[in-house]
Amino acid sequence: MRERLDAIRNRALIVGVVATVLCIIGAFLDARQFLRSYLVAYVFWLGLPLGSLAILMLHHLVGGRWGFIIQRLLEAAVKTFPAMALLFLPFIIGIRRLYPWAAAHAGGAEHVVTGGKAVYLSPAFFTARAVFYFAVWIACSYALTKWSREQDRSEVSFIGRLQNLSGPGLALYGLTSTFSAIDWIMSLEPEWYSTIYGMIFMVSHGMAALAFAIIAARLLADDPPLAGAAAPDQFQDLGNLLLALVMFWAYLSFSQFLIIWAENLSEEIPWYVRRATGGWRYVALLLIIFQFALPFLLLLSRMAKRRARSLAWIALVVLIMHWVDLLWLTAPAFHPSSFYLHWLDLAALIAVGGLWIGAFAHYLGATALLPNDPRFVEALREAEAT
Repeated sequence: MRERLDAIRNRALIVGVVATVLCIIGAFLDARQFLRSYLVAYVFWLGLPLGSLAILMLHHLVGGRWGFIIQRLLEAAVKTFPAMALLFLPFIIGIRRLYPWAAAHAGGAEHVVTGGKAVYLSPAFFTARAVFYFAVWIACSYALTKWSREQDRSEVSFIGRLQNLSGPGLALYGLTSTFSAIDWIMSLEPEWYSTIYGMIFMVSHGMAALAFAIIAARLLADDPPLAGAAAPDQFQDLGNLLLALVMFWAYLSFSQFLIIWAENLSEEIPWYVRRATGGWRYVALLLIIFQFALPFLLLLSRMAKRRARSLAWIALVVLIMHWVDLLWLTAPAFHPSSFYLHWLDLAALIAVGGLWIGAFAHYLGATALLPNDPRFVEALREAEAT
């Protein structure tokens, strides 16, 4: 298993480095387009450790056999936060090329913000908040993974510590992920705002992270030790959780649309007009079908959820459409009249993804794939008894 993960790590890093070179060339050719493409790719891949952190803390709070087969996958994902913090540097360097309010601070006349919004949307405060977000995420992930490893080597139970951290940790996750979505995505159009926006991103991150974990668990389920631990009922539980997140995402997205469309306010409705006209309307239709309707219908099937392969294919569709969703949320801020896809959009996605998957495979291969948790041992005994 370790040799297989090492091979995945090496291939991913090679692909990531090659794509990074292409992105660097693209940045010299068109710095603004590079930052726009990089933003979508970065938020997509950052969503995997963010969502993994939330699911990991939820698992520690509620227990359940479903979480143990993906616990190490989640822990490997959250250990990539320091790497993602380094990959955030291009936004700090190019902030005035990406965000109109930052250009206004430098003397630009367009998108000038005033009052409290001007204080909040300032380059220095933007950077300070980003540092705080990553400090919280890294601290939580470090403690969770450290105590989990110590529990593997010790007879002492660390369940109490993990649960005591996970409760307030989920609250901090909610605050930091909400404000990071506001800072990094919603502020691309500083005249627009939505109180549901951050919640949509929270659910999207969890949905994408769970989809990735299901795919990874399926790829590893045929080999020990997961081969003897992953059972159809566990994949069914993961499928049920994915179904709940898909439904919750659809509910929040439609609620935001319904409220803004019904109010029909001049400062709010243009945001949806840009995303419901031209080529972007077809992207919205794709999201309705493949991000909600199709996964919803397929995940209603008990058989589809109990078969790891079919569940992994559904999860792959959800994961791909999550990137499409981020593109739909972001790109119309720069290209409101028609659909626009640049080659850097794909190059940045592959570059950040190759580096992230390489780091993920490295951390996953450095530890046992199943935790030595007393709750997991008891769950396995109960399963064998029945």
